[in-house]
Amino acid sequence: MSDHSEGEDNSEDIITEEMLWEKIPEVQGLDRANTYYELSARIYARGQYDEALALAETARDIYADLGAIAPAEGLAQAYSAIGYNLNQLKRMNEAATAMSKAVELLRETKSPIAIELACTLGEWWYGSKEYEKTIECMNQCVQEHLVDGNDSGAANDLHLIGCAYRESKNYEKALEAFKESRALFKKLKEVINVARCDQKIAHCLTELGDAEGALIAAQKSLDVFVTAHDHRRETYSSFELGKAQLAGGYFEEALMTLENVLESVTESEFKDFEFIIDIERKIAHTLNKLDRTDEANEIIRRLDAVTEVIDEA
Repeated sequence: MSDHSEGEDNSEDIITEEMLWEKIPEVQGLDRANTYYELSARIYARGQYDEALALAETARDIYADLGAIAPAEGLAQAYSAIGYNLNQLKRMNEAATAMSKAVELLRETKSPIAIELACTLGEWWYGSKEYEKTIECMNQCVQEHLVDGNDSGAANDLHLIGCAYRESKNYEKALEAFKESRALFKKLKEVINVARCDQKIAHCLTELGDAEGALIAAQKSLDVFVTAHDHRRETYSSFELGKAQLAGGYFEEALMTLENVLESVTESEFKDFEFIIDIERKIAHTLNKLDRTDEANEIIRRLDAVTEVIDEA
């Protein structure tokens, strides 16, 4: 008997999508909207984002036309589906706008899903370089996570807020957010995440002119990543250490650190040209401080030739 029912389940799965298409002409109102939404979800899962987007938009239009009869969750789900499809289609700003609508609707109904979608939205705003919107969105998430007692969620929110402030070159606010994030990660004993915060704290302190503080933070993060054999993060922490040494006037040490960073970056398969140029400019700056101006000038001449090509592209 059980074999027979399992077989039936399987055949049902195979024809479900077809059944949904067949159902559309026969249903109206809420049923019709739900059917379009369900189809959109299945087609999204297959990676056909253009088609899934069109279906989600149709579902949204029907939910919206139904007005008060339709549950707000239905309309919100349709907006979030539109957002996910636009995001896959790399239409980031439109994706974030659609997701904002979903979050707004779900917050009104006190839905527990609202905060998950809001965190996704914050990441999308960050990806779109909309840093003010990122901060505004994530500040609300921090409060909600703290109220829920979700320290891990709040720590991640604060880390993203710090990154958004850092990108906006507001290093004081960034430092504040990274320190709060670090304290929560430390409480949770998330060692790697504490070190990620330390690395960014070092960057902020160097920018704010506190070379000694930056040296301590950079070294702490470096110790963790070396221990964890996390070579990519180790490289970024070493770069922060080199910049802090340069800012603190430890020019010989800075040169050695930066040359090591350059070596590990150029040895990796993926060549991050912007990062390489950044390191080399700092090396040139250090060589100038050591009165090795000819070497410094040669690096700058070479980099200018390279950046000219990059800027043309």
